[in-house]
Amino acid sequence: MREISTGLWHWTARHEHIGFDVSSYYLLPERVLIDPMTPAEGHEWFESEGAPEHVLLTNRHHDRHSWAFHDAFGCAVHCVRNGLHELEGRGPVEPFDFGEELPGGVVAYEVDAICPDETALYIPSRRALACADGVVQWPGGDGLAFVPDQLMDNPEQTKAGLRNSYTRLLDLDFDALLLAHGEPLVERGKDALRAFVESPR
Repeated sequence: MREISTGLWHWTARHEHIGFDVSSYYLLPERVLIDPMTPAEGHEWFESEGAPEHVLLTNRHHDRHSWAFHDAFGCAVHCVRNGLHELEGRGPVEPFDFGEELPGGVVAYEVDAICPDETALYIPSRRALACADGVVQWPGGDGLAFVPDQLMDNPEQTKAGLRNSYTRLLDLDFDALLLAHGEPLVERGKDALRAFVESPR
């Protein structure tokens, strides 16, 4: 667990289904988790520092260990409405719609393109934007990237749609870019996202 800015914590953990590390975040004063895995410190860290109350998902695939947090702390799990079908039978979920303000003052923005429920979570209090699978940063890679083409139904169309979505999101006031797959960009994240959408790659 490391505090990347005041009250905003980040950690990585190995995702058992995909076989590599993914990133999770905790807004401690707001008691809000984003795409949580259980950290190496376990639930004891949260018992000591402050128990979470809400889990926000950037898409339906990122429930990860949400249900363990629900069982341990009674967290409400929030997912965008059009992604709920995949979570049936896993646990109780509170749906939200794009444009809605969520716990912690977080606002949900539609990304779509790579999947209908792809969501960006804007955190005004942290000047941060949390992204799901539309943009990633691989270990040892050269900056921001798309996921491999084989994970897209129509790669060129998907990439164009993602560039359009992230271009619109550049109108928001943020500096930090919180990636679900890759290390967060605590500073100049907006500049990096702008360079990504303008890149011919």
